[in-house]
Amino acid sequence: MLNKDFLWGGSTAANQIEGGYDEGNKGDCISDHLTGGTLETRRCFTKRIDPQKNYPSHEAVDFYHHYKEDIALFAQMGFKVFRMSIAWSRIYPTGEENEPNEEGLKFYDDVFDECLKYGIEPLVTLHHFDMPYLLVEKYQGFLNRKVIDLFVKYATTVFERYKNKVKYWLTFNEINFACIPMGNLEVLGIYHEKTKDYTEPYDNLQDRYQALHHVFLASAKAVRIGHKINKNFKIGCMIAHVTLYPYSCHPQDMLLAQKTDHLFNDFCGDVQVRGYYPYYIKEYFKENKIHIIKEENDDVLLKKGCVDFYSFSYYMSNCISCQEGLETSMGNLLGGVTNPYLKSSEWGWQIDPEGLRYTLNKLYDRYQIPLMIVENGIGAVDVKDANNLIHDTYRVEYIKKHIEQMKRAVDDGVDLKGYMMWSPIDIISSSTGEMKKRYGLIYIDRDDYGNGDFSRYPKDSFYWYKKVIDTNGEIL
Repeated sequence: MLNKDFLWGGSTAANQIEGGYDEGNKGDCISDHLTGGTLETRRCFTKRIDPQKNYPSHEAVDFYHHYKEDIALFAQMGFKVFRMSIAWSRIYPTGEENEPNEEGLKFYDDVFDECLKYGIEPLVTLHHFDMPYLLVEKYQGFLNRKVIDLFVKYATTVFERYKNKVKYWLTFNEINFACIPMGNLEVLGIYHEKTKDYTEPYDNLQDRYQALHHVFLASAKAVRIGHKINKNFKIGCMIAHVTLYPYSCHPQDMLLAQKTDHLFNDFCGDVQVRGYYPYYIKEYFKENKIHIIKEENDDVLLKKGCVDFYSFSYYMSNCISCQEGLETSMGNLLGGVTNPYLKSSEWGWQIDPEGLRYTLNKLYDRYQIPLMIVENGIGAVDVKDANNLIHDTYRVEYIKKHIEQMKRAVDDGVDLKGYMMWSPIDIISSSTGEMKKRYGLIYIDRDDYGNGDFSRYPKDSFYWYKKVIDTNGEIL
């Protein structure tokens, strides 16, 4: 049974909902340079914003002007928590200013006040794939240690400003994305001149893991400063957990699944929760001739900057095999071998509710600190009928089955503090840049071609989730 103070809610990201990309003195961020795409056509990253191209984040779903309406709808559902991110470039437009942008700070003041008016706790992500673009162009992002202090300046500014309005914080969204080549740009801010396609970038392992080391330091410094500013802050990490199973009981499949799990799912959490580099990564570094350049106090800082809780996204699971020629599946960040026991979504993500229970038990056994599920949902094509109704039974079924397994994990003894589905409103898809791939409980009148007036319409799942929250998950 869930505790009566369990945090029910939903999650978003500034670059996928806000819009207003050139309003309020905001500067360009990475996502402002990403064009739209589809399942078949990849998004592109352009160094200069081309007026002839479509950049979905520029308008997104216009939360910038609709936040009062949206938060009122979240309150109608009974949200206890709303996970959102601050756009770094709203606070420091280039990342290098000495003084923050007051218009940006005021915008988030207003958003937090609106949340608190309804008794909704904000849970704020500091960095959600939206580094100020200048830091990419000038420094190659976190490859340069100088960007650590620029991030810490930004974190300190918002910690101080909102210390009486925000209790829950996350430092970096899906930080372990940096453990695969695609994480070069969005987590680390690296865009090599040899890269032609940002989805398959030129990848220098030494640079990537050196930059990730600097991200670990930036997170640890932020944690320490946050705790000094307000001892009641709860600051967490955020991992994209892609649960992995061996495809067969072949010993090589077992070993490969274990190694991949360590390198993708475990490594970043181990550093941020335990405060040191785990044994297995040292062998990986040795095999790949990676040498992390550290300064004298780096290891001490990692140990002193451990997070208070572990949060993660969970959408699917995948299989791993040493065998060749097996059918493969798509997924959130990481692909794999198709699991014959699971069904897949339209975008090829394998749906595995029981995997969530398995994952919660694995994580709590590993870390023994509080957990939060901060992303879980399904993208689908929703149809609005003539009466503005959206019957998304598939979404209700997906979330329902995952909540059932979540509750079973709590009964197993897992210390779970909250569940935030992705996403309470339709958003720009991070992977494809589409509106067509809808996640929300609230329909946004907007399509992939810029048509629509941004009107909001609750879907059937909206009313279902309200009942779930009203009964603290007892009635599903």
